[in-house]
Amino acid sequence: MYLSKKGDYVNEQEEHYFWEDDKEYMAIIADTKDHPFVTDLAYYKQHVHGNRLTHSYLVSYMSYRLAKNLHWDYKACARAGLLHDLFYYVPGEVTFSKGSHLRNHPKIALINARIVTDLSEVEEDIILKHMWLATPEFPKYKESYLLTFVDKYIATEDFVKPSLANFSLSKLTKAFKTFVGKLVIPALSGRKHKEVPVEEKIELIETQKEIDENGNYN
Repeated sequence: MYLSKKGDYVNEQEEHYFWEDDKEYMAIIADTKDHPFVTDLAYYKQHVHGNRLTHSYLVSYMSYRLAKNLHWDYKACARAGLLHDLFYYVPGEVTFSKGSHLRNHPKIALINARIVTDLSEVEEDIILKHMWLATPEFPKYKESYLLTFVDKYIATEDFVKPSLANFSLSKLTKAFKTFVGKLVIPALSGRKHKEVPVEEKIELIETQKEIDENGNYN
């Protein structure tokens, strides 16, 4: 039983999502998808139309597809994407002694994710830094930039429509190019200290160049 996109509690067999048809993706998240910490996200509304579980799957799967298209660490994106919002309260209904929900929930999610599974350094950084721009800490890995973009993309789309079942990978890739060019590269260029290796900064720049105007990666 979980909260559907319409806001009703329904049985699992009544809903089928497009990412479930991707056998490779489902194999990557096999050790985490049925954990109660993950499945319980279905009981929490996320943004406008969906619940936290469907949001997490959308971020996870689209990050996986985009990273795979770019020949990056798509397994880390898939796994960390599913766990990036692993918290169990309604934003606005809780207060923190220091900081806001935007700054604190990635830390809470990382603590919970460590209980669910063993995490790589990349996966931990993805979860902890997925609110970059709202939080000051720069991501250490290019995959972290990718997922923070996808998370914001999904959140924005959710205010417009409840489902991205017919999403276009080329559209997503083209939007990522804009994100890298207008936000990531200028931010990295203005940094006083280097948390991201120079070679990864170069790779982000090359990625921006290699995605053509139609959103295709060469």
